[in-house]
Amino acid sequence: MEVSSMNVSVSDAKANFSELVRRAEAGESIVLTRNGKPVAVLREPGEARHLGQLRMAAMGKYRGQLKIADDFDDLGPEWDEYVS
Repeated sequence: MEVSSMNVSVSDAKANFSELVRRAEAGESIVLTRNGKPVAVLREPGEARHLGQLRMAAMGKYRGQLKIADDFDDLGPEWDEYVS
């Protein structure tokens, strides 16, 4: 399933928010930009849930393969001196 998308500046989105929500409800992905750079995406909830499920599945494939040392959060005496 291919989702169409469009880029909209934040200022244009403010002026046309209701229309953008309607388009997102219809399945279109709206990329909000500031100074031409993407800052947020407006999409219907089902699409967001689907992307979240894909992310979780991708993370799950590494289960049992990554090892974290028991003392990973022990920053040592240098840090203790720095924060005191």
